[in-house]
Amino acid sequence: MAAEERDDPLYLVVMNHEEQYSIWMKHKPLPVGWTATGMEGSKEECLQHIEEVWTDMRPLSVRRGTTAPA
Repeated sequence: MAAEERDDPLYLVVMNHEEQYSIWMKHKPLPVGWTATGMEGSKEECLQHIEEVWTDMRPLSVRRGTTAPA
C-alpha cells in the first residue's frame, strides 16, 4: 500500500548543516536549520532509510577535521 493511502502520518527525512539526520512530520513546518532530503513515508520507512544512508554519525565538521561554529 502506498504511503498516501495509509491512515498513519507521513514523515520526512530531514538533515541539518552538519549532515545529521532526523525525521519530521510532513504536515509541520520544518524547524530552522533543517532541510528535507526528498525521502518521505511512514515513521518506520524513514527510520530505515536513515539507517541505510547515515553510515558515519560524526558531524560533518568532525569528519572534515574542523570545529563547528559556537
